[in-house]
Amino acid sequence: MSALADDMIEACMAAEAMDAADKIVNILGQLGTGRRVQLMNAVRMVIHKASPFWAEPVDCVIWEPSGDVVANDYNPNSVAPPEMELLKVSIMADGYTQPVVTMKDGDKRTVIDGFHRTRVAKESAEVRSRVLGYIPVVQIRESQEDRNNRIASTIRHNRARGKHRVDAMSDIVIELKRRNWTNEKICSELGMEPDEVLRLCQISGLSEMFSDQQFSASWDVEGEVSESDFEELTDDVAQYLSEVESVRVVNANDEGRIFHTYTKWECYQAGFYANTMPGMTKAQCEFAYRNFLSDSERFSAALEFVTTQWKHSCEHYLTNSAMNRIAWLGQAAACQALGIPAAFRSGFSLLTYDEQEKANGVALEYLNRWMRANERDELTMEQAYSGDRQSDIY
Repeated sequence: MSALADDMIEACMAAEAMDAADKIVNILGQLGTGRRVQLMNAVRMVIHKASPFWAEPVDCVIWEPSGDVVANDYNPNSVAPPEMELLKVSIMADGYTQPVVTMKDGDKRTVIDGFHRTRVAKESAEVRSRVLGYIPVVQIRESQEDRNNRIASTIRHNRARGKHRVDAMSDIVIELKRRNWTNEKICSELGMEPDEVLRLCQISGLSEMFSDQQFSASWDVEGEVSESDFEELTDDVAQYLSEVESVRVVNANDEGRIFHTYTKWECYQAGFYANTMPGMTKAQCEFAYRNFLSDSERFSAALEFVTTQWKHSCEHYLTNSAMNRIAWLGQAAACQALGIPAAFRSGFSLLTYDEQEKANGVALEYLNRWMRANERDELTMEQAYSGDRQSDIY
């Protein structure tokens, strides 16, 4: 009798819940898009709290305005233009089958995984129209929200799909080591083998290889690295001819590429590669960077100066088809006008989508002015981005 009574109570509760759901649906149908999405999100989050799957982010997918979803500044993944177009085709044909993984960052959401799905939602007019300017997102667990864990989470997502840029991965490993992560923790959190961490450190600089070693007051190393670990060199050049293929070099094969040593780069002399801005915090630098890029008149004036006065820098960087020349021009202009180093370029992500598009268009205009003045072919935005052959520094 007790079991029957329990069944009847649960049936009544289920009926009440369905009646409440019908009422919510009726209310939603009477609201405009913005208010409807807000209410849908609120209801989903309330239901999520009572869900047996409350610990799983995918249990609560909500929709956020695309302008409120911004890129992180460390993602090592890159997708070539053909794959980006395929992603757009897939979303148009199949819809959004995977939400973008994000975390709350003030009134914005920073992308942990799904940067390219976000780009398609913002950059494709067809997709943007279909999803009404919104992006499906999930919220990463709160335990993963500090920068170290966010970086590790992004890499885990990328590596699970087998896609990440080696040079960017190297930069991230170096950053984690500078944040006092041991090789063992990097291996554990990122799913790497010790020799892979070593190789990635070698790409960015040998000094990071030994950051886990203990040094005495003398110059003797106490730990695993010893003199026996290094192969003795000989004077027989023939022995090393085969090693040339394994050397990492910059993009040196472009016809018409011009090289200058860094001592001639005007951007270097202006502090482009500095890590700090005296008297300003990181947030202040990024906000100033954002305001500068959104002011087309100031941005244009700085671009005019850079493209006419920074001869060696422009020749070295703008003849390199394997780098994002639009981004370099924006960073160079901010450095010239404000003295803000490229290290604070993430201020670009604070712009709205329309502001980003406008800033990119201004940079492309001045890039092509420089190309014409130097008797070179004009570039499309895609060519200027060079996303399939990215080289950030050289």
